Amino acid sequence: MAKTTTKTTNKKGRGRKSAKDKRPFYKRTWFVLVCVAAVILISGAIIVSNLCLRTHKGEAVWVYIPGGASDRSVRDSLQTRLGMDEGNRVADLWAMMGSSPSVARGAYLVEPGQTVWSTARRISRGRQTPVKVRWNSVRTLDQMAEAVAKNLEFTPDDFIAALDSVLIPEGFNEATFPAAFLPDTYEFYWGTTPDAVIKKLYDYREKFWTPERRSKAKALGLTPEQVATVASIIEEETAMSDERPKVARLYLNRIAKKMPLQADPTVKFAIGDFSIKRITNDMLRTESPYNTYRNPGLPPGPIRIATKQSIDAVLNAPAHDYLYMCAKEDFSGYHNFAVDYGTHMANARRYQAELDRRNIH
Repeated sequence: MAKTTTKTTNKKGRGRKSAKDKRPFYKRTWFVLVCVAAVILISGAIIVSNLCLRTHKGEAVWVYIPGGASDRSVRDSLQTRLGMDEGNRVADLWAMMGSSPSVARGAYLVEPGQTVWSTARRISRGRQTPVKVRWNSVRTLDQMAEAVAKNLEFTPDDFIAALDSVLIPEGFNEATFPAAFLPDTYEFYWGTTPDAVIKKLYDYREKFWTPERRSKAKALGLTPEQVATVASIIEEETAMSDERPKVARLYLNRIAKKMPLQADPTVKFAIGDFSIKRITNDMLRTESPYNTYRNPGLPPGPIRIATKQSIDAVLNAPAHDYLYMCAKEDFSGYHNFAVDYGTHMANARRYQAELDRRNIH
């Protein structure tokens, strides 16, 4: 009996010892797992922080990804614009997001404080930043093309080449193309095609020409294109915006009387030199359909791209009887106006004398 009891006790003792040994083992395992998980989480947080949450420092920067770019050239563009470190981080994330260069094509403004994750995400989804296109004072379509193409992907030559396909079906010709546009500030996406840009600019012009403005033009016996032509002449005649309505009415008076316009700016346009200070008799004989000293009526089209303000100056020109104008001899930029030719010639002699005195040729 005693042996049996002792044996049983020993077995129970060994059983209790085994249970005690197991509890510390499970505790150690969970502790190790928790530590490993913590290390992974901390490492992940460090990686995410280094890779994703770095922010753009310094000034805002434009990133351009052209059409036909490869994965390598996307990375090159990012490195060039953002620097090697930030550019590579954005490129790595962009690649991880599984986007393509065709989707990424465009312009993106990266601003101070923007994370590399945000930049990569925008590029991967093609969420471009609109670019501004503006011009205020241009004479020729070539100058306008330079201003438009400056912030877009295509070239000025691409813009000029697309004019025919968009504007000729709308009833314009090469001479009247400038009347299809209005100087202003516009927004486009960088990769917009020349055709689409021209169409949007033309649509803007069409909205400007409301039924009321068209009615005013018709009352003057002019088309919108002819109004733009008159407006282009008065812009070249005077830089004084407050004088333009008065100058506009003078030319409208001459048109109504079927008098030659005899506008000096049309001679400069015909010669191709707007820097001329003094129009000579030889210049007046220049062979050109734009020379309003040799040809009656309006020239074939605008001699510059007229502003909305100048067009309205023509449409709302105040009534008066003046038929002649000459630059004031004080060189203030304003003009002396006359109803009769004799008074005009007296004004012209004073101006010519001042040109001579200042040795201006």
